[in-house]
Parts: sequence; C-alpha cells; structure tokens
Amino acid sequence: MTSRQHISPSTRKGLSRRGGLIGFFYELFRNRTLYAMLLPAMGFVALFSYVPMVGIYYAFTNYNYVGGLFGSPFVGLSNFRFFFYGGTHSPVWELTRNTLLYNIVFIFVGNFMQCLMAVLLTGIVSRFFRRVTQTLMLLPYFVSFVIVGTIAYNIFNVEFGSLNTLLKALDMSPINLYSQPAAWPFIITFFNIWKGLGYGTVIYLAAIMGIDSEIYEAARIDGCSIFQEIRLITLPLLKPTIVTLILFALGGIMRGQFDLFYQLIGRNGQLFPTTDIIDTYVYRSLTFNFNIGLSTAAGLYQSLFGLITVMTINLIVRKVDPENALF
Repeated sequence: MTSRQHISPSTRKGLSRRGGLIGFFYELFRNRTLYAMLLPAMGFVALFSYVPMVGIYYAFTNYNYVGGLFGSPFVGLSNFRFFFYGGTHSPVWELTRNTLLYNIVFIFVGNFMQCLMAVLLTGIVSRFFRRVTQTLMLLPYFVSFVIVGTIAYNIFNVEFGSLNTLLKALDMSPINLYSQPAAWPFIITFFNIWKGLGYGTVIYLAAIMGIDSEIYEAARIDGCSIFQEIRLITLPLLKPTIVTLILFALGGIMRGQFDLFYQLIGRNGQLFPTTDIIDTYVYRSLTFNFNIGLSTAAGLYQSLFGLITVMTINLIVRKVDPENALF
C-alpha cells in the first residue's frame, strides 16, 4: 500500500476535493427533504434581495426612460457629488442626523418601555386584568399608519383638532403644531412607541415566562422583595434577549419608518428640518424630481452606512460580551 508521504501534494489535493464534493452531495441527498423546505425561502431572498442589486447601477447614470438602465448615460459619481455637496446646502448631513437620532431613540426607549411593561404585567395577580391589558396594548400594532396619521391630524389640526378645541374652550390661544418643527420629534417618538409597545411587550413576556419559577420561589424563601426579584433575577436573565433584540434593531438603524414619517408629516416642508429622513428624501426624489439616479445614490449611501454601523457595533459587542454577539 502506498504510504501517505509518497502521495504528491497535487494528488492529495484532488482526492480531498473529490471527497469533499462527494460528501456534499451525500449530505444533500441524505437531508433532501430539509433542503427542499429551504428552497422557497432561498428563492424569496434571491428574488427580492439579490436580483434588485443590479439596480445599484442607477446611482452612476443620468437615467432616461428611452435608454433604460444600461442605455442611460454613465455619469460616474455625479449623483453622489450632488447628494453630498450639491444645492444651496448638502442634505446628507441633516438626513443622516435625523435618521440616526430617531432610530436610536426608537430602539433604546422602545425596548426600555417594552421591557418595563413586560415586567409590570408579570406582577399583576389578576389573570383577567392582565389579559385585557395585553389585548389593549397589542391593538395599536394592527392599526395602519394611515389611521395613525389620521388620528394625529384630528388631534393637532389647528382649526378642528381636539387639542385646539380644548384650548379654545379654556379661552387659550390655539397652537399650530404643523408649523413648529421642534415639537415633532416628541410626537413621532410617542406614536412609534405607542404602536409597537404591545408587540415588543409580548416578546419580553415570553422570555420572562421561560424563566424557571423555582428561582423566584427560592428568592421569596430567602426574603427577597418584588423589586429585588426584578433586579437580581428577571433583568439579568433577560439580558441575552435584550441584547439580541437591540442588535437586530441596530441592523436597520439607517432604515427609517417611511410609513410613520410620511403619514404624520406628508409634504409639509416646514417640518423637514427635524423630520426629514433618508427614506422620505428618496421618495421625494423619485416622485417629485423624477431623479432615479439621485434617489439610488441616497439609498446606496444608506445601505453602506448601515452595514458599517452594524459591523462596528457587533465588533464592539463581541469584544465586550462574545456570547451575545450576532456573529
């Protein structure tokens, strides 16, 4: 028999490659049912996530409808130059600031409120009251953003809104909030948290219900109060869930909630300094300016900035707490 040391490196590499290929097809055949179940998901991701990447080329063209995607004039980085330096002032810094700050507030304040409500609900003794409370909290999640915008308009409208109607009844001057940009970060944050509070609370409730009840029983025997149970048992055991949800949310930190902003703000240019985000800017570039190249350049910047942010945050988490990193 030929010893291992007498086999040439090229032959050994060929055998290894052939063995790996045979092993791959054997594994594929042995678990063919499981892999067949993956095909619809793989097809969905390929069709809606990878095929549209061809459209990135729009960012480097002066698109016209006659030439199409590959027949339009190639302009290089002109769209990016206009996005960063064009016009009377560059929109990119204001858009990036608004998108980042809104998402940071949504993520951290939203998760804090959801975790807090989940902890408070577990302390309710009455099952009937707990179920009613959960149902009422979850209902806004199923409300369309169109309805949310209508609710906000009926509250803050300067002529017929309930807020100004109340102020007039109290002989106070009405407030036109649709001309005051400083008020809308708080209004938008409130509606975002109100709408997502119930759904996020359910996730944290599920995590709390998975905690072994014997741990709480032992703590009560040792004389722990309800606040000590929360501080020493519930929150430490919820830490992996909290970190995972925040990391997943940070994955879309540059993706603004277009429906929320568009339905609340619409085309009110007076509010753009504090409410305009990249998603609404892309929408206006497409629908009002018909500038497909500029909107694609803004979307590409958004995606690359988000990717760098996620990779950086995950690297920091992996250094501090490797077990809770995404990858």
